[in-house]
Amino acid sequence: MAPTAAEQHTRKAVALAARDASGHLSPLAITRRSTGDDDVVIKILYCGICHSDLHSIKNEWKNARYPMIPGHEIAGEVTEVGKNVTKFEAGDRVGVGVMVNSCQSCESCNEGFENHCPGIIPTYNTVDLDGTITYGGYSGMVVVHERFVVRFPDTIPLDKGAPLLCAGITVYSPMKYHGLNVPGMHLGVLGLGGLGHVAVKFGKAFGMKVTVISSSPGKKQEALERLGADAFVISKDADEMKAAMSTMDGIINTVSANIPMAPLLGLLKPNGKMIMVGLPEKSMEIPPFALVAMNKTLAGSCIGGMRDTQEMLDLAAKHDVTADIEVIGAEYVNTAMERLAKADVRYRFVIDIGNTLDKAAAASE
Repeated sequence: MAPTAAEQHTRKAVALAARDASGHLSPLAITRRSTGDDDVVIKILYCGICHSDLHSIKNEWKNARYPMIPGHEIAGEVTEVGKNVTKFEAGDRVGVGVMVNSCQSCESCNEGFENHCPGIIPTYNTVDLDGTITYGGYSGMVVVHERFVVRFPDTIPLDKGAPLLCAGITVYSPMKYHGLNVPGMHLGVLGLGGLGHVAVKFGKAFGMKVTVISSSPGKKQEALERLGADAFVISKDADEMKAAMSTMDGIINTVSANIPMAPLLGLLKPNGKMIMVGLPEKSMEIPPFALVAMNKTLAGSCIGGMRDTQEMLDLAAKHDVTADIEVIGAEYVNTAMERLAKADVRYRFVIDIGNTLDKAAAASE
């Protein structure tokens, strides 16, 4: 049977895929859809490695579809656009984050919060509207509806900017919508990893006093001298925690481990807010008095809409906010995953897709 017009124009690409719950990544030839009228075709140059990539390839969230091609911190260059596309043209420096589609018509979408759409299509491991499985950024190219593409300001390097498409918007959005972006406010950042180090930088960009709260004393010098935090509290040190009680207007909680919440809520001033962006595996126990007695708030936040993602990048460019990264070749990706599982990275791995993916694929043949 002759191929359809759409099949004739699908694009072949090379990718790094996990075939099973071992999570081992190896080259795989894939096809991307033909360019739709509203689509942007992107040559991927860099892709950040998010901790959720590791959870996903090992099926720790029990929703894996194999073969899986992870990656939702995508940075690259436009090579082609559909006839209806007005925001981008060939040669533009662009990014794609955690989602590649939504219903585009519900209340959330109409308000610019595509991340709250019941029909959100994540960048990988999901059935897209056309029935295909979405493949992420550990690949040579991608085709995405223009609504879900953002522009990188010229001053942001693509490698250091890629992690902002997940880590950046994940901390920026709650700071914006919970009023934790006011100069002079005191912000606590719980956990100093991929999310936390970017939260520190945005806090300082907003003109806030920033205190890092960590169980790792070894991160103190880096937090203060390299990242620009104003103070550092060791969460396991009772004296330091006591001295910081009732001093913070808000806390961005980036930790994914199950830890006692009452002492951390105690760091908040009356009416203070803790916003969770990490995902502990088990349910939390919250003593009611820790919230009720001083009118405190515990909330959650999940990434952000496309308008806010572009706004975040523009603010990052203005204040020179980028991720601290370790650039790796595609051939190193499995070692990077092993290191990530041990938190052995400062603070984000970024795969140099443009220069190393094809070589890694050729070497594996």
